[in-house]
Amino acid sequence: MKRPTKDEVEREIRALDTLDPKALKARWRVLYRQYPPPTFRPRLLRLGIAYRLQELAFGGLQPRTVRLLRKLALELRTQRAEKRLASVSEVSPPERAAPTRPHLSTGSQLMREWNGSTEIVDVTDEGFRWHGKDYRTLSAVAVAITGTKWSGPKFFGLAASLGPAAASRRTLRSSSKAVVTTDGGSA
Repeated sequence: MKRPTKDEVEREIRALDTLDPKALKARWRVLYRQYPPPTFRPRLLRLGIAYRLQELAFGGLQPRTVRLLRKLALELRTQRAEKRLASVSEVSPPERAAPTRPHLSTGSQLMREWNGSTEIVDVTDEGFRWHGKDYRTLSAVAVAITGTKWSGPKFFGLAASLGPAAASRRTLRSSSKAVVTTDGGSA
């Protein structure tokens, strides 16, 4: 097989602009004898094909040049990794505060008005009791009451993310008296 001339290579490279993605992938497979990477878009396929056409016609890089390029690439990757490590060690990310969950003492009661009815939930050693049925989580109780998925702490006004207005309405009832809490604690 004879080598293509400079004019033939230039003509074929110009013709790449007229090929659709499917034809570009087929041409890549012929030239490289493998499928193109799936992430390559048409522009990158055209560049790769044009390089390969020139490489076949005029010769590729000298082994010395390939070694130099690989060495430079390795140095660049090493510098980037060192820079990333340095920036991470100098400035540590802010530590996230653990979500604050109110501690509910056994025997406490949570009250919530829902659809005109006051719902009272007892805090037990194993979880929560509502209407004589035991639940492991407060969210399970909220789902049983509403029939839809709810965050139990939010439903009962215990979640800190609800803001100060909701915190001021939070009501806990111990076995002996009702207590209104505003600090997120329990009675």
